[in-house]
Amino acid sequence: MQVRVLTLFPEMFDGPLRSSILGRATKDGLLNVELTQLRDFATGRRQSVDDTPYGGGPGMVMKPEPLVAGIEELRARAAAGDGGAVPRVILMSPQGRLLDNDLAQELSLEKSLIIVCGHYEGVDERVIEELVDDEVSVGDFVVTGGELPAMLLIDAVARFLPGVLGDPESAYRDSFGPEWDGMLQGPVYTRPREFRGRPVPEILLSGDHTRVEEWRREQARKRTRERRPDLPNP
Repeated sequence: MQVRVLTLFPEMFDGPLRSSILGRATKDGLLNVELTQLRDFATGRRQSVDDTPYGGGPGMVMKPEPLVAGIEELRARAAAGDGGAVPRVILMSPQGRLLDNDLAQELSLEKSLIIVCGHYEGVDERVIEELVDDEVSVGDFVVTGGELPAMLLIDAVARFLPGVLGDPESAYRDSFGPEWDGMLQGPVYTRPREFRGRPVPEILLSGDHTRVEEWRREQARKRTRERRPDLPNP
């Protein structure tokens, strides 16, 4: 998968993209993330990318000219280098569709993504109307910029790319996955068999795979009812 990120702070991505599973996916050629500095598309001596909002109010608004120029440049790169794939343009925004397991899996089927990191009070609406395919939020809260949400999006999507995880079933057996019909995964255990007086449930030691799966599904239902009653609970 090819991901192009338009951002004011490309250096924020260095650690996450070089480490752990994302780092291995990049090294193996399963994921390529290209970082582009938004100010490269700003004009004037100060290369300003923001201005005061029409109608008054606090804060600043991201200007349309550098954003449109940047997105159009990244779309042109995609047309030239992604085998004809049309990139899906995503703006990280608290007003967007909530990032969940289904959306991450959906986006993993795309060959090319462009992710725009918003800032300040938001992005001039005309940019969204002109070029953005999806606005995506990582939760009902606001952070200082779209970089951290973009990293979460990349990580969540990458887990569904073939070959990224050691066991391809892992992404589907985690919480919210199809293995649990969208529920939370129940408790898990490993060695030692007893730790500080707390033993592993005997059912997990029984070797009876049918009973183990029944127990796991019941634990998933119980945990979902207790912690996330808003989720489906078959």
